[in-house]
Amino acid sequence: MKTGAYLESVLLKREQVPGFDAYPFSLPVVRALDVLEFHPAVTFVIGENGTGKSTLVEAIAVASGFNAEGGSRSLSFSTRASHSCLHEYLRLRRGSGRGRPRDGYFLRAESYHNVATAIEAIDREIGESWQYGPPIIDAYGGVGLHEQSHGESFLALFLNRLRGDGLYLLDEPEAALSPTRQLAVLRRVHDLVRDGSQFIVATHSPILLAYPDAWIYELSDEGIQRMEYRETEHYLTTKSFLNDPDVFLDELFRD
Repeated sequence: MKTGAYLESVLLKREQVPGFDAYPFSLPVVRALDVLEFHPAVTFVIGENGTGKSTLVEAIAVASGFNAEGGSRSLSFSTRASHSCLHEYLRLRRGSGRGRPRDGYFLRAESYHNVATAIEAIDREIGESWQYGPPIIDAYGGVGLHEQSHGESFLALFLNRLRGDGLYLLDEPEAALSPTRQLAVLRRVHDLVRDGSQFIVATHSPILLAYPDAWIYELSDEGIQRMEYRETEHYLTTKSFLNDPDVFLDELFRD
C-alpha cells in the first residue's frame, strides 16, 4: 500500500479575495478558511445546509482538474455553469514523493444524472469505432446508468469505475443509497484506501462518517473544527433517536 496524501492541504489565497460579503466568500467555510489539511486516506467535511461544504469540495475538485458537474478528468461536458469561482482562489498543496494519482473521480450527487447523460451521448457518437477503445459505460459495469435505479448507478460507480491508487472527491455520495448500500460503499472505500487511494468527502451520513481514523471537519458559523466521530451532531442525534424513537418523537412534537 502506498502511503502519504495526493493532496496534503488546501489554502485560501485570502489576499486576493475581493471581499467576504458576497457569495461564495460569504459562506462560513470560506470566511473561516486559511489552511485545511487532509488525511492521507479519508477526510470528511460536515455541517448544516448552507455552511459551504459542497461548495468547498466542488472548488477543490475543479482546482484539481475535474469537471465541475462531476466525472473523471477526461470527461468534458457542460450542462449548466452553476459552480462558483472559489477554485480560482485556492492553492492546493500536493503530496511529495507520491507522483500523480493513477485514477481520479469527482462525484457530485446532484449532477450525477448529467454525467450519465454525457456518457450516453459520447458512447452513441463514437459508436463501435475500434480506434476509440471500448464504450465508456464498460468502465461502469456495462449497464447504462439511466437503465438502473439512482442508487444502483451510484453503486456501479463505486464497484466498477473507481479502480484504486486514485484521488476521489465525493459530494454527498449517500444521497441515493439505502443504509445497506452505504455499508457496501464503506467497504469499497476501505478496499480502495488499501489500494493507495485518498478520499475527500462532504456528507451527512453517520454511517459513512464511522470510517476508522478518518479526519472529520465540522463547518459552522463559528468556523472549522476537527471533531471526533462520537462528538458529531450526526452521531449524537442519530444515536439519541435510535435509542428511543418514541421519547425522541414525543419531545419533537410537543407543543
